[in-house]
Amino acid sequence: MRKLYADGREFVWKGEIHHVSGERDCHRCVRLRVWGAGKNSRVLQADLLSKAVLPWGCASDSSYPTPKDVREVIDHALTHGWDPDAAGGVFFLSEADEFELAGFLLTDRLRDEGAPDPTARVLSAFERATGSPSP
Repeated sequence: MRKLYADGREFVWKGEIHHVSGERDCHRCVRLRVWGAGKNSRVLQADLLSKAVLPWGCASDSSYPTPKDVREVIDHALTHGWDPDAAGGVFFLSEADEFELAGFLLTDRLRDEGAPDPTARVLSAFERATGSPSP
């Protein structure tokens, strides 16, 4: 568990490394969980899909959210209805939120196998960032 202080409040967070499968590749995904008022408070959950595009099979890059990334996720969640003081439950950020970090996209694929193909989303983000076709 890591701590982050923002706006006079202590947040505790952790990231768990997973992989999600796409049609052409599998991708690193970090499940970010954040608590703002202790272990019994409403947890914020965001599944962060790495935007790394690598030349070999299953993308096992080293992407992991930085405290700056976590702060951006917290700020986004707070402006979209997360109440860290509420008791129990989970506040999910979804890819429908169209929120993006420098190295990550939100994905629903860890919770829903029918969610949009992560490979297509990663390649699209690569093309937007570089202005060139994906490999």
